[in-house]
Amino acid sequence: MEKKLKRVVVTGLGALTPIGNDVQSYWNALQNGVSGAGPITRFDASLFKTKFACEIKNFDVTNLLDKKDARRMDLFTQYALVSTQEAINDSGVNIEAINKDRAGVVWGSGIGGLTSFFKEVIDYAKGDGTPRFSPFFIPMMIADIASGYISIRYGFRGPNYTTVSACASSNNALIDAFNLIRLGKADIILAGGSEACVNEPAIGGFNSMKALSERNDDPKTASRPFDKERDGFVLGEGSAAIVLEDLDHALARGAKIYCEMAGGGLTADAYHITAPHPEGLGAQMVMTHALEDANMKPEEIDYINVHGTSTPLGDISEVKAVQRVFGDHACKLNISSTKSMVGHLLGAAGAVEALAAIFALTKGIIPPTINHFTDDESFDPKLNFTFNKAQHREVNAVLSNTFGFGGHNVSVIFKKYNP
Repeated sequence: MEKKLKRVVVTGLGALTPIGNDVQSYWNALQNGVSGAGPITRFDASLFKTKFACEIKNFDVTNLLDKKDARRMDLFTQYALVSTQEAINDSGVNIEAINKDRAGVVWGSGIGGLTSFFKEVIDYAKGDGTPRFSPFFIPMMIADIASGYISIRYGFRGPNYTTVSACASSNNALIDAFNLIRLGKADIILAGGSEACVNEPAIGGFNSMKALSERNDDPKTASRPFDKERDGFVLGEGSAAIVLEDLDHALARGAKIYCEMAGGGLTADAYHITAPHPEGLGAQMVMTHALEDANMKPEEIDYINVHGTSTPLGDISEVKAVQRVFGDHACKLNISSTKSMVGHLLGAAGAVEALAAIFALTKGIIPPTINHFTDDESFDPKLNFTFNKAQHREVNAVLSNTFGFGGHNVSVIFKKYNP
């Protein structure tokens, strides 16, 4: 007999972003079009082509961890613990009352502890060749350590692992958590992602690829998705966490329900290591798969939070894909790229943008694509990119895209919860 899939709902949110260190601050800044970009303070960037980024501001991990524990963690793990704590608090779940064997963590990170790796290698290179490495070097660096720390903190003994698919990583985490719950393998999963790569190797590496904006004279307007003068993305850092829960489990404990996760899609471009397929074929297929998985028609989607990095090629290929999937309905959609405000958080981007999509759904407010100055004739002028100012509308379902180097494409769909 075929087993019926469970319904999955969102019951808790947490955020640590360049425009707000908690969910409410993040949402307030998003709807008001605040840019998180500014000169890099983490290191001396004067010799780099790009000297700015979207950094976390006023971060003090000692509000959550003692200094000794914090020193043994890379920033991406600290960010993860902060956002998951907010999500757990927001969900109202009684940690001691739930079955922890059926509570899990699926966490995304594109690179993991790059800062820790860089520091240890530099220290070794400056030495006399004697291998003096920290005993915490490996556990600080490996990408799966954040999910490990989260499970230890809450005693969650269910599924636990990290998804790594470059800038699609945390959207992959959301889909995996969604599938585990709807298949009955877990009741509740902390899902999301974190990244902390505002450091010398990341800025230098992305500069070498010509992926970053070099608009050093005006960092706050540098991320310009869909603008004719866009010249690359702005690196960001941070974390977002979403509590996904079996609907029956959530109802049994009287949980607040934000919305329902309806489906997701996964595809590959199979085209190039860094460039998107020029016609957006992988992006087209992943949105189609997500709609099929959610058993929804294109006309039921009201808003797409696009990948929209502000790179010359990526924005064009994604819009081509949107137009092929949605047809005439594409011009009735709101489309926006919140990377124009928070920058590109690499592996954390999917989770941070899923939060923006969930708020658009629950508040009826579409966050804008800021920094639009010059129309690009490559785009159909009838498309609504929600330029520069938030828009109010009834929103019943949202789709959020993330794409990663290597050709990874992930789309997730959330819809209003109807009992």
